Parts: sequence; structure tokens; C-alpha cells
Amino acid sequence: MKVTYSVLTFFVCVFTATIAFSQDNVSLVEHEATIGVKQAGTHNGGGETTGYHFFAKAPELNLIFKKRVFKPGSAIGYHQQKEDEIYYIVSGTGEMTLNGKSFTVKAGDAILTRPGSSHGLKQTGTEDLVVIINYEKHSQPAKAQKNTQP
Repeated sequence: MKVTYSVLTFFVCVFTATIAFSQDNVSLVEHEATIGVKQAGTHNGGGETTGYHFFAKAPELNLIFKKRVFKPGSAIGYHQQKEDEIYYIVSGTGEMTLNGKSFTVKAGDAILTRPGSSHGLKQTGTEDLVVIINYEKHSQPAKAQKNTQP
């Protein structure tokens, strides 16, 4: 009887641990209609954009996956890159400036920016510029602790 009880206890513990693990590492589905936020172009780019930060609340996800819709005249300001970042142009046209050189981007173009490079992107043309942006989340530096000793 003790063996049966121990085996049953073991399986209950494993099942409970599996449920707890599954809840922490749950797969998610998000719909852009529920997460879109109107905001100015990032990095002081200006204009009106709508940002969709998919899976922003997913625990322990080390990737950033965003969609950004640029209204006419909006932009991502020119800035230095801290991590690998991929831009994929879904629709519309824009002007990408990468390390001081500008070029036209359009639907189907993918751009990889590397750490230490600088870039910016502005909407051109008559229709919205729609871009998917993907990069690895960089770790935040630990906050300095105050020295409480005299």
C-alpha cells in the first residue's frame, strides 16, 4: 500500500510541476486590433505611427516582435543600434538611412542593422509604410545600490 501511495504522490507532484511549468512557458496568440497604440515616431522621428508590440507581456521572452505603421510624414529618427535588428517592409515605401547612406525601401525588402551601426527610416509616398521589426531584447543594467554604510 505504501508503494502505491508513493507512486501516486510522485505522479501528482510531476503533474502539478508540469502544469506550473506550462503556465510559465505558455504559447500565446495576440491580435493586433487589441494591442495597437498610436504614438509619435520613435527616436524623435515625429509624425504619427501606430505601434503593435506583440507578446510584450510574455514571461521570459528574449525577443521583441513589433509591427509599426507609419502615416505620411512620420519616421524613426536616426540612432545608433545596440543589437541586431531586422526590418521587413510589408507595404508602402520609405527612405532608410543606414550609416549615413540613404536608399529607398519597399514591400518585400528586409534590412539587417548590426550593433554599432546607425539608421533611421521615414515614410515616403502616398500610402502608409508598414514594417515588421524584430530584435533580441537587450538586458537592462542593474540599478546601482546605495551604500548604506557610514
